[in-house]
Amino acid sequence: MFVVESVCVGWFTLEFVLRFINAQSKLAFARGPLNIIDAIAILPYYVSLVVDIGDESQEDVIIGAGRGYLDKLSLVLRLLRALRILYVMRLARHSLGLQTLGLTIQRSIREFGLLLLFVCVAVALFSPLVHLAESELAPFAATHPQHSFSSIPASYWWAIISMTTVGYGDMVPRSMPGQIVALISILSGILIMAFPATSIFHTFSRSYQELKQEYEGLRSFLSP
Repeated sequence: MFVVESVCVGWFTLEFVLRFINAQSKLAFARGPLNIIDAIAILPYYVSLVVDIGDESQEDVIIGAGRGYLDKLSLVLRLLRALRILYVMRLARHSLGLQTLGLTIQRSIREFGLLLLFVCVAVALFSPLVHLAESELAPFAATHPQHSFSSIPASYWWAIISMTTVGYGDMVPRSMPGQIVALISILSGILIMAFPATSIFHTFSRSYQELKQEYEGLRSFLSP
């Protein structure tokens, strides 16, 4: 597995260096989102390789000083190796669909921000209400702690999964007032999620058409 990873990272590194050399503007290349992802995906391999070599050479000294340093170093290495999942993001360079998705997210930051604001306001509203409604069921909460709304912060989780209509069922309102609050929160969540959907859909469609025309123009230019 190490050999396969080394070959892949070596190929990615060579491609990255060649693209950097051929770039007309080095600064614009360094600021490119996909190029930043490429660098973040490649660097952890070399960092972990250097740290592993240094760790083996200084193991005796570190053991004498204690295990704390080794534990912290091991945690850093695990975090760096977890960044290898960013290799998948390289597919966006060769996929029209993924590029369209990225461009849509970039152009819809305002809509996503409003969606997040609406959700936060609704969660802050419905969490105290369901906690107040269910706090009257103390005997039931004592015998069924998995369904209890012990505090307002604990109710945040319930509000989020209810408004997104996920509904894991780990927290369920049992009283009539609690069920009314749950019904209102679910309907509110459906409406809130639908508010920016039209704008985001139009942005996605426009971005797809633009990228498709760009690809077709490039293909016609390169074709004999």
